[in-house]
Amino acid sequence: MKVLLTGGKGMLGRTITAELTDFEIIPTDLPEGDITDPRGFDELLKTHRPDAVIHCAAMTAVDRCESETELAFKLNAFGTANVAAACHRNNIRLIAISTDYVFNGTLNRPYNEFDKPDGGNTVYGKSKFAGEEAIRCHCPDHVICRISWLYGAGGPSFVHTMLKLADGSRPELKVVSDQIGNPTSTLAVARQLRNILNRRELVGTFHLTCEGEASWADFAEEIFNLQNVAQKVTPCRTDEFPRPAPRPANSRLEKLMLKLAGLPPMPHWKEALAEFLKQEFV
Repeated sequence: MKVLLTGGKGMLGRTITAELTDFEIIPTDLPEGDITDPRGFDELLKTHRPDAVIHCAAMTAVDRCESETELAFKLNAFGTANVAAACHRNNIRLIAISTDYVFNGTLNRPYNEFDKPDGGNTVYGKSKFAGEEAIRCHCPDHVICRISWLYGAGGPSFVHTMLKLADGSRPELKVVSDQIGNPTSTLAVARQLRNILNRRELVGTFHLTCEGEASWADFAEEIFNLQNVAQKVTPCRTDEFPRPAPRPANSRLEKLMLKLAGLPPMPHWKEALAEFLKQEFV
């Protein structure tokens, strides 16, 4: 199966290219894979004639999206609409990556795929939700995959940041403990994308975060524990570290659609983290 990948230089894109060697992956990124150029992207599909497109390209810098709203919507909404329309015109299946930020994060349980998103309280979330809606409108043959708290080979990620900060120069690291989510490995996502690619009949929205939940402080402590790093973690509140974009208190995603479709469950986040650390920091 031939699969064209947008955002191929990104952290998830690099993992997909490295892991899904049983497919013919065609990684694209700027300048050849400009999703904001409708005609150019259509020509790209006509040139390569893939069976499917995995759409990873996006503006994911959450705080930057707040100050560069037009660019966020150009990439995450307008660009995604171009990808969706081009896939439909060329009879190509679309698998698109989205985010937990499409929810406002106030629910007192994990969000499932049938909970109604509203774009949340950030430009990033609103632009990604607009992209989801464009996909649903322009390309019926699609799977939208929501992920969150992502880390992977080469970074940048929370894992890489924590290990860099734990250099022995700080008696403690203050890490937020009032945000809860599912730490998720790009490798776990790529493996589940393989399953989805092999199930040609699947459509709809799927959550692809790892199982189990943690706060950022819990996540940091597990990183240091697995790496045998003697670094004290001091839990703190979100309001102690004000950011331009508000962070959702609840980023937990339930994987209901995986169960309904009979797909394998995602691994527990601690198991996925242990596997990643062994590969990344030998």
